[in-house]
Amino acid sequence: MRILILEDDPAIAFDLQAILEADGHEVVDSISSLAEAYQHLDDRFDCALLDIDVIGGKSFGVAETLIERHIPFVFVSASAPSDLPQSLQRAAFVAKPFEEKVLLQTVEHAVPNLLPC
Repeated sequence: MRILILEDDPAIAFDLQAILEADGHEVVDSISSLAEAYQHLDDRFDCALLDIDVIGGKSFGVAETLIERHIPFVFVSASAPSDLPQSLQRAAFVAKPFEEKVLLQTVEHAVPNLLPC
């Protein structure tokens, strides 16, 4: 799977990328701000991992755009799922600190129509 990461903590972004690549996924980019995220929305990727609080604000607008484009995503955040707006309450969510196995399972379930790598 081709995955885009939106995470403003470089250490966490590095960990996410290492976990995904070790599982056979391709990380198309790891970005840290909302401005960068909007610039990369036209890139080809199968799924996105979104931290909620990133440089420039919250990633809710990015998530809404991904929904409109039918691109699966997973929130990976220290925020609580209850902090999500009502329209995003059903989104896939992995709490930080995350376990590698839970992260990978959630990503696989978020993109049900793709064959696993």
